[in-house]
Amino acid sequence: MAMTNKPGIKSRIALGIAVLIGLMVFYWILTETGALSTLTNKRALREWVDQLGIWGPLAIIAMMVMAIVMSPIPSGPIAMVAGALYGPMWGTAYVVIGAEAGALLAFCIARKLGFEAIQHWPRIRPILHWLKKDRSQTGLMVVVFASRLVPFISFDAVSYAAGLTPLAFWRFLVATFAGVLPTAYLIVTFGEILITADSRGLTALLLLISSITLLPILLRLVWALHRKRKKRPS
Repeated sequence: MAMTNKPGIKSRIALGIAVLIGLMVFYWILTETGALSTLTNKRALREWVDQLGIWGPLAIIAMMVMAIVMSPIPSGPIAMVAGALYGPMWGTAYVVIGAEAGALLAFCIARKLGFEAIQHWPRIRPILHWLKKDRSQTGLMVVVFASRLVPFISFDAVSYAAGLTPLAFWRFLVATFAGVLPTAYLIVTFGEILITADSRGLTALLLLISSITLLPILLRLVWALHRKRKKRPS
């Protein structure tokens, strides 16, 4: 059985290396052509997307996918530009579609190329078995959901890491969508302000967005702790 698995593992490793090299080459092309500097410059990016006319929304979606699959590319400026150009409703729709598609792509890459490989590690196998249980699956969903509510937590890293766990595909999809929707809406809504804000103002607004999106979870945790204390015998 071990012998039959070796060719499969080797092919996955080779495919993973090929994907990594491909992403590195694409990133190098973006750097050399100056496209990366446009993606990181909010004002320049806005002008470029605005010039695309009816193709602008597709560009927003494609850039969001690219920014999530390729971690060095920031997704924040893209979301801000979407809000400034298309308003809260359509801007949020484009950002959520792109973010969801990019997250699912990153999840599938990690699941396809890395999940089977880490199962061969004896120390990791019991953890993966424990994570397959329903309670653990729910816990993983909560972790993914909560991470999507904080702009400072790497969206890309969470997507790839989730693919290395036994988290069900549909659970990841639902948790990502539920978490990214309010965050995207707030960033898109403040898009015009965020574009014109300096670094300090931008940090303050992102902290405000994080606190707003995390507030319901924090309140629920406080309420749960309060109920537990009440149930304790005096």
